[in-house]
Formats: sequence, C-alpha cells, structure tokens
Amino acid sequence: MSKHDYILDYLNGLNPSQRAAVEQTEGPVMIVAGAGSGKTKVITCRVAHLIQQGIDPFQILVLTFTNKAAKEMRERITHAVGPKANDIWMGTFHSIFARILRAEAGKLGYTTNFTIYDTDDSKNLLKTIVKEMLLDDKLYNTNFVYSRISASKNNLVSASEYLANASIQAEDSSSGRARLGEIYQTYVQRCFRAGAMDFDDLLFKTNMLFKDHADVLYKYQNKFKYLMVDEYQDTNFSQYLIVKKLAAVHENICVVGDDAQSIYAFRGANIQNILNFESDYPDLKVFKLEQNYRSTQNIVHVSNSVIANNKNQLKKKVFSENEIGDKIQVIRAFSDNEEGKIAAEAIVQQRSNTGARYRDFVILYRTNAQSRAVEEALRKLNAPYKIYGGVSFYQRKEIKDLIAYFRLTYNPNDEEAIKRVINYPRRGIGDTSLDRIILAASQHNISIWEVICHASQYLDARNSAAVSNFAVLIQSFQVMAQSHDAYSLATHIAKQSTLLKDLYDDKSVEGLSRYENIQELLSGIKEFSEREDIADRGLHVFMQDIALLTNDDRDKDPNADAVSLMTVHSAKGLEFDYVYVLGMEENLFPSQMALNSRTDLEEERRLFYVAITRAKKRLVLCYATSRYRWGSLHSCEPSRFIDEIDPQYLELESVASQMKGNSFSFSKERTSWQSQETFSKSKSVVSKPKTTSILPKAHIPSKDFVPSDTSALQVGMEVEHERFGYGKVINLDGSPSDRKATIFFKDLGQKQLLLKFAKLKIVK
Repeated sequence: MSKHDYILDYLNGLNPSQRAAVEQTEGPVMIVAGAGSGKTKVITCRVAHLIQQGIDPFQILVLTFTNKAAKEMRERITHAVGPKANDIWMGTFHSIFARILRAEAGKLGYTTNFTIYDTDDSKNLLKTIVKEMLLDDKLYNTNFVYSRISASKNNLVSASEYLANASIQAEDSSSGRARLGEIYQTYVQRCFRAGAMDFDDLLFKTNMLFKDHADVLYKYQNKFKYLMVDEYQDTNFSQYLIVKKLAAVHENICVVGDDAQSIYAFRGANIQNILNFESDYPDLKVFKLEQNYRSTQNIVHVSNSVIANNKNQLKKKVFSENEIGDKIQVIRAFSDNEEGKIAAEAIVQQRSNTGARYRDFVILYRTNAQSRAVEEALRKLNAPYKIYGGVSFYQRKEIKDLIAYFRLTYNPNDEEAIKRVINYPRRGIGDTSLDRIILAASQHNISIWEVICHASQYLDARNSAAVSNFAVLIQSFQVMAQSHDAYSLATHIAKQSTLLKDLYDDKSVEGLSRYENIQELLSGIKEFSEREDIADRGLHVFMQDIALLTNDDRDKDPNADAVSLMTVHSAKGLEFDYVYVLGMEENLFPSQMALNSRTDLEEERRLFYVAITRAKKRLVLCYATSRYRWGSLHSCEPSRFIDEIDPQYLELESVASQMKGNSFSFSKERTSWQSQETFSKSKSVVSKPKTTSILPKAHIPSKDFVPSDTSALQVGMEVEHERFGYGKVINLDGSPSDRKATIFFKDLGQKQLLLKFAKLKIVK
C-alpha cells in the first residue's frame, strides 16, 4: 500500500467535519466533540495524519485522563501507521509527567525511584501527623484535611504560601482548624523525607520544575512540537498551566472536549478552560463534531432539550441519522425499594424479549448508596450484576502488602511501606518498637530506614535484633533487584518475606481468596516480564505502571455478562444499549448541594446529559414518591430535569406493585396525565422554574388531616393517606400487632400497608 493509499484508508471513513479537524495540523485547534460523535476516531486519525505528513512521532504528545483511553488510541494509531505509534508520548497527565519527573528528579532533590503515594498512603500519613500533633481527629478529619491539601496543590498553592496567606489563615481559624497549614507543611516535609510524591505532586511539581528550571521547560517545549489534549473540559488549573507552557513556543496545540460533559468540578476541573480557550489563542480554529453515531434520534433530541437550559456553554447542534427509536420511558414508583424491583424486573423481561445480554444493560444513580435496593432486587431474580467503584484489585490488603515490599526494594525511605510490613508477617516488631523507631528518627532528624539499618545504636538489644533482620531482608531484595527480571524478583520477595506462606496457611474462604489474589498479581507480573515491546522489564517499571492506574483502568471486564451498576460520574466515556437512571428526584438529582448557585445546577444538568447520552437504543428514567435517606422516610417529587424534556419524546407510566406470596409482579397501567402546574418552588437559592409540568402532583393532605386510630378499621372504609391520597380498604389480615391493610388508591392503584406505621385518616 502506497503512502497515498494509507492516508486515504483512514481519511475516507471520516465525515466532512471530522476530516477538516484531522487535516488542520498546524496552529491552535479546538475540536468540540458532541457525545457519540467519534471523538476518539478523530484524535487517532489526526495523530496518524501527523506521522504520515512526516512529523517525528517522538515530537507528538497526547494527554488523556485514563490509561484505557491512551491504550485504545495507541492501538488504533498502530493499525494506521505501524510500529511508529510506539514512539509517541501518549498517556495520562499523571503518567506522562511522572515520566518527566523521574528523568529530572535530581533537580527537585528526589531520586529517580521516588514512590508515588496513592490516596490511602496519603491519608494514613495525614492521620499519623494529626495524632502526633495531638489534634482532635474529628475536627481535623482525614478526608477533609486531604481534600484541603489536594485543592491547594491543584491551585498551585504551596505549604509556605498557604501559611503566608492571611485570608486562608483567617478562614481556617474561623472554622476552628487553625493548624491546617502546619499539617500541610509537615505532610510535605514527611513525603519528601520518604522520597515520595502523591498524585497531586505529579502536577504540582511539574509546574514547579518548569517554573524554576527554564532550561528544562525549554527542553520539553522543543521536544513536543505537537500537543493534543483529550477531555480538555476536565482539566484543572494546574494541568491548564502545564499545557499552556509546553505549547508556548510552537502553538501547535489541539484540544478536544465537550463542555456539556464537564462534570468534575468537585475534583478541581474548571470548565472555563475550554470555554475561554479562544482568549488564549485568538487565531484559534474551531471544529464542531455534531453528528451522534451512538444513539437513536429520540435520545439525541432529549439530550439536546435538557442541555439547552444551560446558559454557560459552547453552542452546537447535535443530530443523529440513526433510527428514530423508542420514546424515553419515565416510571413512577412508590418507594426506592419498588424502584429497584421495577428496574430489575424490566431488565430481565427486556433481555428475554430481545435476546440482549446482561452486559448490554446499565443502571445509573447519583450516589453509591442507591445501589442497595436494586442489588437486592437483582439477587432475588438471580440476575448477575457488577458494581463499578468497589474496591479495586490493587487496593486489596494482601496486594498492597506485597507491593509495599516491592516499594521498599527500590525506595527504603518509604515510611508508609515500612509501617505497613515491618511486622507483617509477624516478626516480633510490635507497635511499641515501631513507635521507638519513629521517635528516634524524629529526635535525630534522620529517616526511619536509617534507624532500622543501625538499630543497635537507637534501640535496646531486645528490640534491635528483629529490626536488624528486617533491614537485612530488604537489603537482600535490593541486591537481587540489580540482576533479576520483575517476575523472578517478585516471586522471591513473596516467598522470602513469608507473606505467601502466611496466606497459604490460612485455609478459610477469605484466606484462599487472598492467596489467589497474590497468585493473580504474580501472573500479571510474569506477563509483564515477557513483553517484547519494552526494553526494561524490571519490577520498578511494573511498579510505576500500577501506581498510575486510574479508577477507570481497574477491574473492568467488558466480556463479563452482568448488569453494570454505577454512579453517573463513573459512566462517563461508556455506552450501553439499555440505560436505566434511578432516583430522578429533586434534592437527589439534582443534588440538594447543587441548588445554591446556577454554576452548580448547570454542572448537575451536564451530569444528567452524560447519563442520557450513555444510551444507544433505550433510555428509562425512574423516580420514587418516597425514599429512605439518612434513616428517615422522605416524600419526593420528580426532578426538574424531567420537566425540561420535550413531552413529545416521553412515554409516561404509572407502575403499581402487588404482593403475591413472597414474590412481586408488576402491572402497568398507561395513564393519560393532564398538564398541570409544577410542584412548589424549592426553598434553595436556585428555585425550580415556573413551567407547565407533564408529571403528576404529589398528594397534599387535607387541612384537617390527623391520623386516625386504625384498630377499628374495616374492609370497605374510605381512608386518606398523607402521601398516597384517597383510597378504599379492600382487605385486612395479620395479627393485631402486625395488621396489614390492602388499599386501592385512586391515583396509585393497590398498595399494602402495615397499620402500625401507616398514617391513615378514616374518611368514611
């Protein structure tokens, strides 16, 4: 195939907008990519086109937010241009800048083998610092302190700047946390002493490197002549500055993203980075990818009608030439438990009717706590499911224990790794001994490892022997690391540390599972050791890879035939034939915390837009009229977002459940709901808009409503329920203490209530 044919091979599959974006290789470019518009295809074709135009792959930098995205792109580029794709600098922000930091570590006072602390490592260290400073761990809550430090680093506020900022200090003092800055400063010092950086440091210290070392910045500005940034709407201030500095010389920068899918403000993402991109580059060329190849026309129409309510956005007209498709179903349930049963039953029925697989279905919710009801319902129906966002493989205790030994092999100053395994498996070094080691290190201003290596100088004879043996063990691993590949070294460490034996000797079900997990890790390391596409297959390289895995890269088995359960945030970047969105209620979706400003509400609307646009064939929205939250039953009203959907695209159903023995059957009654005034305004700053609602109004109790004594309740009596409205008693059963009434409600159908809890007024 000639070069010309090669180019045509990947260019011919593009629509005119996509092709124009691919062929514009010079100068600043912004590609506004609507959901399902072939964004990944455009990025990969554009990189392939650069290479076919004669650009050196080593001069191309592509930044993504997940390793999964980078891997997929590299595979596609390899298909187009061959092995040259391996020379592109492509990966997540954190992996690329960790690579640069390791190369330039000496300029920042680090060794190339610095440890990368994950969130648990950072929080454990902060917990230790708070304890050592004798502070109230409830006031100085670990999660709060961690978030405060993380936000500071992402806004490039160092510990010294934090302490010197009068307004920050005043804010901390007013909240009763006047020593937050001191904790931040101590945390930074301890990380440095341990030869460790946390995730935020990978960006913070890259900015520091470029700011303080102009020669290093100049080196990488000229190395990367072409920059591409995926999901640019998700960048924070720190990432924005790095990208801007790197692109400053050649300005061949292309950012790709969709402002309508900017949903990560809570972790520092700044939508203004994409909205104001043109102000940074006045000669910017903008390309809009507006054809949705993923979803039916009805789903696209619904997503457009929702996002149109946001004022702060880049305007685009997304369209689809796919089939019109089903209308979007809106289902009302009486409770969160019934909502879960409805979704589970519908999925099993849909699968039976269409021949779809379980993995074609996803259930989305705003908060993880909502998964309980639907999990129970799926289990009762024996429907397999998988929850995203659970404990990842690399966060399991046994895996972290073995990895701690690996970390110490390359960075013995890693305090968190030392504390984790110095007495695991047990070797007679208890908490008291560890406290003495930490105290000695603090008193002599040396590292914990130095104390361990010279234990006889700092500890009594009774404690020093076991500690010295631990030092010899780690030093033996360090010697072996110089001449063995990753698998040989990892297997040796697992055996000689006696960790493998300790797990093997535990014959419980949990112990067997932990042992199997270690074997799985070793298998993964063996596979890594046999790779031919990398020159260095040492264990330290494997460690660098797993330290930078993102949540989206872990434990995803796309071939597992199971219903996916996840929050809407976790669903970004995924697509499914059938999507169920649960909890479409005010104060839940949108979240109550998002109703204080238009900015927050618009982010919630973008989150709903993401939920809608995950669907390819069918979308179902569910809400409950009552829900248990924080241990109490609350009445609920439908989300304002449902009101924002053009009614012509909706199919409204009232679903009533009937108890039959131990199982539930669901009867669907099509209801013609007349337009009526919307629910009363929210008391929050952002009130629910005045509009004509297509949804039924919740029952408002009569003015003289007072629950009656139901001990004399009889079949045939008419009653009023404070939420379900007026109904007629059609059956009574059970003992006096657990009496149940089956009541037919005018608007909701048949419902069974336990009388000792039900609030009923006898009307007639």
